[in-house]
Amino acid sequence: MIVIGDYDPRWPERFEYLRRRLAPHVVDLAVSIEHVGSTAVPGCAAKPIIDIDVVVAEGVVVPELISRLTGQGYRHEGDLGIPGREAFQAPSGVLEHHLYGVVAGSRPYLDHILLRDYLRQRPDEVRRYSALKVALAQRFRADREGRQGYSTGKGALVEELMAKSSAARAAGRP
Repeated sequence: MIVIGDYDPRWPERFEYLRRRLAPHVVDLAVSIEHVGSTAVPGCAAKPIIDIDVVVAEGVVVPELISRLTGQGYRHEGDLGIPGREAFQAPSGVLEHHLYGVVAGSRPYLDHILLRDYLRQRPDEVRRYSALKVALAQRFRADREGRQGYSTGKGALVEELMAKSSAARAAGRP
């Protein structure tokens, strides 16, 4: 079964620990290092894995970002089917997390930031999203096929929430 837990108030501290660990290696490349995903949304049920975006200003620095992160023990996994987002597997022995390199203003960056900020302002949507994730986690095994089914199962709601977050941004609301 896929593990989804209640929100853990230690998740922001864990992100901050990881951010401080990454920052010295990317400080001159990164515009910011952002806590994204469900662990970045108070009250949201989530897999207990911190999602992090290292945000760069331009795509031309992405190869250097990849080089520096692999030099720190991260394994570059490519875009994993999402153009404009470079994924990395964390080194062993480090607090479990997912790391992504994204360009500021790009679609992958906006998807992460807008959804996070939208949910942070809407506890009703957080409860709805959390309930779906818990239900799906109970249905699917934690193998490759199960993780795919879990992701597919939340796809329609994520798309709806993304559309709402984009509309909110266009209207000047978080």
